[in-house]
This record gives sequence, C-alpha cells and structure tokens, in this order.
Amino acid sequence: MKSNTFDTIVVGAGMSGGWAAKEFSEQGFKTLLLERGPHVEHIKDYPTTNWQPWEFKHRGRLTTKDKEENPIASRCYAFREDAKHFFVKDNAHPYGQVKPFDWIRGYQVGGKSIMWARQVQRWSSFDFEGPARDGYAVDWPIRYKDLAEWYTYVERFVGVSGNKDGLDILPDGDFLKPWETNAVEDYFSKEVKKHYADRHVIYGRCAHLTESKPQFIEQGRGLCMSRQICQRGCPLGGYFNVNSTLIPWALKTGNLTLRPHAVVHSVLYDEDQQKAVGVRVIDAQTKEQTDYFAKVVFVTAATLNTNLILLNSKSKRFPNGLGNDNGLMGKYIAFHNYRATINAQYEGFPNLTTEGAKPTSHYVPRFRNVYRQETDFLRGYAAGFGASRQRLTQREGYGDSLKEQLLQTKESGIWNVNSHMMGETLPKASNQVHLDPEIVDQWGIPQLNIDVDYDDNDEKMIQDFFEQFSEMYTKAGFVNIVTRDNKRRPGNDIHEMGGVRMGTDPETSLLNRWNQLHHCKNVFVTDGACMTSTSTQNPSLTFMALSARAANYAIAEMKKGNL
Repeated sequence: MKSNTFDTIVVGAGMSGGWAAKEFSEQGFKTLLLERGPHVEHIKDYPTTNWQPWEFKHRGRLTTKDKEENPIASRCYAFREDAKHFFVKDNAHPYGQVKPFDWIRGYQVGGKSIMWARQVQRWSSFDFEGPARDGYAVDWPIRYKDLAEWYTYVERFVGVSGNKDGLDILPDGDFLKPWETNAVEDYFSKEVKKHYADRHVIYGRCAHLTESKPQFIEQGRGLCMSRQICQRGCPLGGYFNVNSTLIPWALKTGNLTLRPHAVVHSVLYDEDQQKAVGVRVIDAQTKEQTDYFAKVVFVTAATLNTNLILLNSKSKRFPNGLGNDNGLMGKYIAFHNYRATINAQYEGFPNLTTEGAKPTSHYVPRFRNVYRQETDFLRGYAAGFGASRQRLTQREGYGDSLKEQLLQTKESGIWNVNSHMMGETLPKASNQVHLDPEIVDQWGIPQLNIDVDYDDNDEKMIQDFFEQFSEMYTKAGFVNIVTRDNKRRPGNDIHEMGGVRMGTDPETSLLNRWNQLHHCKNVFVTDGACMTSTSTQNPSLTFMALSARAANYAIAEMKKGNL
C-alpha cells in the first residue's frame, strides 16, 4: 500500500488532467497520472509526422475496410491514414446508443490534444450568466471574473495567436501576434462591420506559436511553420499539445509518476473516513487489478468517460455512483451543433491570390440573444469563416498526359467562401448517459448507453443561421450561395459536456464552485463533464483554466490540512 500511495491521483492524461498534474507536481506534491492508453512521447511517438504524401500507401485516404470497420470514427475529420492510429477503433471499445451518437475518442497519453482543432476562445460574462438569464438549466456558481486570471495563466503557457478585438462577447486574452489574413477575409470583416453594429468577423484565435518567448524555449518548443498536418503530432512543438508541454514539464520536477495502460475502474470510497481514498485500476494489457491511494483525486478522463467512472464508483454510501445523491449524474449532457454550413463565391479581387497557409481561419462570435431575447430559440451560435482562391485542375487522360495536366493547375480568379455554425445546445435531463445493463468492455467494466439528440431549439437555430448568413453573404456581394444541413450526429462535434455539472445547490448539481463533488470534497472534476452549459466557444481553453484553478485551490486546501 505504501508504494501505491501518492499525494494526488489524476485520472486521464489529456488537457484537463495534464494541467492538474503540472500544477500538483510543480508545487511539490507526489502525483500519479493515470492513462488508459499507451504512452505517446513527444516526437518519438509521432510515426507519420515527417512523411511525404507519396509515402502513404493510400495517399492519406481511408480504405473501404477502414470505413466499414470504423463507421463512427471515420466520420471524424481527422481520422485519416496519417492520424488514425491516435483514435479509438469502433470494435475495440463498444458502447450503447439509444439514439445515434458519434463518440470520438483518443486513448493515449495526450488524449485528443494531439489531434484537436486548436481554436481557443475565452467565455464572456454573457456565457456564464446565460442559464440565470433565461432560466434554462442551473446557474453557474462562477462568473467570468472568477476565471479571467486563469485564462491568462493558461494562455501564457500554451501560446495563443490572436488580435485584441475589444469585444464584450469575446474577451481578449494574452496573445501572440496573428498570422496574416487574406484580402477576402478582411473584406468580409469590413462589410459586416459596415452593415451590422452587433456582428464581428475576427481572426480565429489559435493555440500556435507565432513568436518565441522564454517560456516556450524552456518547454523546448519551436515556432509553428503552418505545415497543416497537426493531427500527426508536431515535431516542432509549434502547436500546443499535452505531450510537448504539460507532461514533460511535470516529469522534470521528479514528482510525477506517469502510468499508461491503466484503465480506471472506479474511485474508491471509505465508509468510515467518509471520503475517497484512491482509485481501482485494471492493467490494459495484463488485466491485473491494482488499487492506488491518495488524499485527493482529480477525475479528468474526458466528459463521457468521467461520467462512466463516477457512475461505476458505487459503495454502500453511494449506491448510484460517487456523489450522486440527487440522481442527476449522467444527465444534462449537451454539445455543439455543427450541422449547418454555407458556401458561396466572390468575384472580387481577381488579381489577388494567397501565398503560403495559416493554421486558422476567421471567426464570427455569437450575436443572437446576447443582450436580450430576440428570437424564438434560446441561446445562440458562433461560426467560422474562410476564403480561398478557386483552383482548376484538368484530370483527363493517364500517364504522362495526366501528369502534365495536373501540373497545369490554374486559378480561376474566383474566391470560394464558406462558414460553419457552432450552435449551443441546451442541457436537458432527457439528454443523458447511463450504465448499460449488458454491455461490458474487455476488462469487465460496465459501459455507457448514450441517449442524446437534437431538439426543436436546435432546428430553429439552424434555420436562423441559414437566414442570417445568407443575408450577410448577399450584402457582401457573394454569389452562388448554397446552404446545407450535413446531418452530423451528436458527438461528431467532439464537444460533449455535462453530466457532472457545477452549481450552488447540491439538490440540482453535483459540483461546487471549486469543481469538488458536493458530497465527497476530495474528488474534483474539471473536464467537460463539469460544464453547466456549453456556450458557443470551443471549450478546451475553459477546461484548462478550470483545471488550473481547481488544482491550485486543492493545493491550498491540502496545505491547510483541509483535504
């Protein structure tokens, strides 16, 4: 037992867990970081990172067999020949679906931080106040002012490229210089500002290094070269992932023990001490069971797996899952609606083109229902915006004639423009996960059954996006406007949140303002499971800020002897 005892245990070596592990280790606490998948060491374990296109057997594409064996994972934009090894395969980790749900997972050290889309935006006061304003879901126990300093703390370590935009709906951060934008992106931004006082088209803030600073040099990271193949893992460390930053930083303290291949079965609760005392782990390879012990446990296994672990953490005191006295664990799951897209063309700037590339696009912050309720749906949506020159390629013939034609690719003088919606879905009790009575994994652990779907609010939001962006595109002089509902399933956005939500009242929530379980104060949840609502921003930056904040609170409480 002595050799298996630590000050803190962190479950899950992704973004949230990586931040918790860094904070504890850096401040002198012996920390065990558990990851159910294999170790992925920075650079060494990025097998395809420097491959050229011709080195891929299928030129980067998926085979028919890949798609047939992975109908869920293969619907993810990054599940391609160059990065599919970082994704969970469908047949290896089954789960139940009451309604279709694409659960996209990355089981390895670093988690999905290796393959993520790297967009980072702060939440605003409007986002934290949303549930209180419209009465839907429970009020957040914190506000923007509680998290502002932690956003800055995280941004300075991660490295975020962005502009100071001065928007109340999207607070500015601690930014590195932005990438250069193109003529049509700038043009659309000016046109929207000309026609709308409350709408903005801004540079998409991204977790990429555009400047070298002492903290990045100390991390061993180089500048982003915009290779546009981030999902393979970056040997330069040009974008942020856990593998190149948080974990090496924590390991060099000598206080972190990293254990991969450790499938967490449950959190252990001691009836006499009335607190959690550790976790039960099953070795992914040998299936040997081991218990580890600590004063504090952070469960950061990613939203749905965190729900799974806590629901499986049963005891005499908590027969329905650790801290689940009110029966709400697993309920109020929400996500981001990516179903709506719009494409068009622009015939302006025919003599201008683009040179090189950048790892981000433009971003349209939410403008619906911000200052008042103005539509027949609640909350709102953000959107992306991108523009690129149309290139024409002739593909007739074969052999030498085909090669010659491919080399004669020309630009038409027309620009293609596009946007996609990222809508806020409402957390509802009917959107839930529960333990399936029959499905168990290869380690004998009961698995989730997922019951999550869109609703009428989402459908109304989609139609509003089509109407508003069609109008904005038309006013900008874009032509051949085409809207499309791509019918993406819930989960394919990879932004699922909730199930172990924060709040002030133990009757209606599971976590307090410091991310502690109301009824088991030495267990913290700081990943997407803790979210009370989803807002419209990409959530990773908020997960990291919440994790850093909660870890430092736990550290202070441990030093006082309160945990």
